[in-house]
Formats: sequence, structure tokens, C-alpha cells
Amino acid sequence: MSKIQIPHDAVVFIGDGRKALFLRNRGDEKFPNLRTERVFVDTNPATHEQGTERPGRGHSSVGPGRSAVESTDWHDLEEHKFVRAVSAALEKLVREQHVKALIIVAPPRTLADLRRDLHDDVKARLIAEVGKDLTKHPLYEIEKHLAG
Repeated sequence: MSKIQIPHDAVVFIGDGRKALFLRNRGDEKFPNLRTERVFVDTNPATHEQGTERPGRGHSSVGPGRSAVESTDWHDLEEHKFVRAVSAALEKLVREQHVKALIIVAPPRTLADLRRDLHDDVKARLIAEVGKDLTKHPLYEIEKHLAG
């Protein structure tokens, strides 16, 4: 991964489908000093607590055939819902605090959801995207990953 210049006062979003961190660089480009501004943690209950029953069965109108209906992936739906909520909070932060530089670090699937959900004026402040999950790393390791 190449070195990323993190300007002073830039917002760094670290997230996946279950946890998101909004960090602010209180240092400078040479010596970043990331500080936590906000943390989001989603409660995604176990599968048996989310669905209602086992998948249904469909009957063919021609012949005796039957087939199973694919079950709903409740965890996947909850992760997409969480990313939408977090992207709305990120947009609000960027607009209210007049953020000039934004860096997003998330697994590829979460990055895709964010790209789809973020408004163009927020995307215009993006200076870097990193397709990696760093949500379980401490701040000093995140700094090391990003600044090289």
C-alpha cells in the first residue's frame, strides 16, 4: 500500500458493515495524530433471532416439480442498512464541520456501498480510498498503515 498524505484536520473514516470510526488528524501530513471523534457499533443479532421461519417452497405450474426459495440473509441486509446510516452521519459531519479532506478505509464491499450512498459534494472531498478492514486495529496501527 502506498503512503497517504493525511492533511491536518482531515477526517478518516474506518469502517465495515458492523463498526465505523470517524477519526480526525490533529497532527500534520508528516506526523499524523489520529483522534477518535465518533464510534458507531451495530447490533446485528444472531440469525435465529432475525428470521421468522425456514425458507419456503415453490410449486411448478407444469409437472410435479418443487423448488426451495432462497432464504434471506438478515446479516447482509443489516450490514447494508448500517452502512447507509453511517454514510448519512458522515455526510452530516462533513457538511456541518466544513471538512475539506476525507479518507475512507473499508473493505471493498463496504466501499462500494459508501460510493453509492454518499452525495457528490461529499465525494468531492475524498482524497483517498483504501480497500482494507482496519476496524479492529488500534489508532497507532491505523496511522502506520496509512502514513507508511
